[in-house]
Amino acid sequence: MVSRPERRPPGRALPVFPWDTLAEARSVATAHPDGLVDLTVGTPVDPVAPLIREALAAGSAEPGYPTTIGTAELRLAAADALHRRYGVTGLDPGAILPAIGTKELIAGLPAQLGLGPGHTVVVPEVAYPTYEVGALLAGATVVRADSLTQLGPSSPTLLYLNSPSNPSGRVLGVDHLRKVVGWARDRGVIVASDECYLGLVWEGEAPSVLDPRVCDGDHTGLLALHSLSKTSNLASYRAGFVAGDPSLVAELLAVRKHAGLMMPLPVQNAMTAALRDDAHEAEQRERYRARRELLLPAVQDAGFRVDDSQAGLYLWATRDEPCRETVDWFAARGVLVAPGEFYGSAGARHVRIALTATDATVAEAVRRLA
Repeated sequence: MVSRPERRPPGRALPVFPWDTLAEARSVATAHPDGLVDLTVGTPVDPVAPLIREALAAGSAEPGYPTTIGTAELRLAAADALHRRYGVTGLDPGAILPAIGTKELIAGLPAQLGLGPGHTVVVPEVAYPTYEVGALLAGATVVRADSLTQLGPSSPTLLYLNSPSNPSGRVLGVDHLRKVVGWARDRGVIVASDECYLGLVWEGEAPSVLDPRVCDGDHTGLLALHSLSKTSNLASYRAGFVAGDPSLVAELLAVRKHAGLMMPLPVQNAMTAALRDDAHEAEQRERYRARRELLLPAVQDAGFRVDDSQAGLYLWATRDEPCRETVDWFAARGVLVAPGEFYGSAGARHVRIALTATDATVAEAVRRLA
């Protein structure tokens, strides 16, 4: 028999899927006499705006294949929305590429940019797990760091920013982002800025990495990742996009065309409608603001400190104990929250509490915490 290399399923190199480790706490919380209050996953629960649903339906009769690059109308709507909502200027609509959900984009980004063994990907110390997963799938090395001094003289290939942060809600200001962009350009490092929560700021402002105050209007080496899952309730639609450096977007397009990574045309139509309309986004933001204004003081009054959380859909809470003990405390009250260690060892004494629950569910959580 001809010998061949041993097959190595990629999943073996990945960490345990974190949500699988919550089974016991979920069982305890579910056994509560009044049932389970689930504040773990940031899944939208509010209805999709009618104008978006109508646009989806209007595209449902098209029998042909969509294009990977997306329609011209979608790309123009995205460029206009970034300018109108976040002050991004000088963005070429040709440097925008739709993605079948931002998680898919992040999971494939290192490999699609040509990273592999010998390359380093920098992720925040407390970070969305898919940054690390994408790097591992590409065979790259992962380094966790929140400051440039931690990286010393190293020269990574890709550096992730996430502002506002999932899970902590931390916001990076103009000066911080500007410093990172300058450092990266001096070393030829690609910066991928996950800005999925940019439209959900509760205190101050959160600039985009493509903001001219950050990058002087030069998008070289920069990729901004956006999602409509949170701001427009389109998690089920898988509607995201990447924008920035035209040459990097072209690299991604070349790979994604071969891989058949095409956003369905009805979803492109729905996404275009969502990006053109700010009213539904503002309405949804106020829903979350109202829930935050109920849940934040309730968590604090229950003896927890809430760190960061200036933006996004979560409260980053602690009472300076191991996070699994905090999870158990909540579970005994029928409330399920996410342990901070899901997002890195630096989160081991925090829990993430989601605002993505109905008004009635949030009110019930407040009642139980009291």
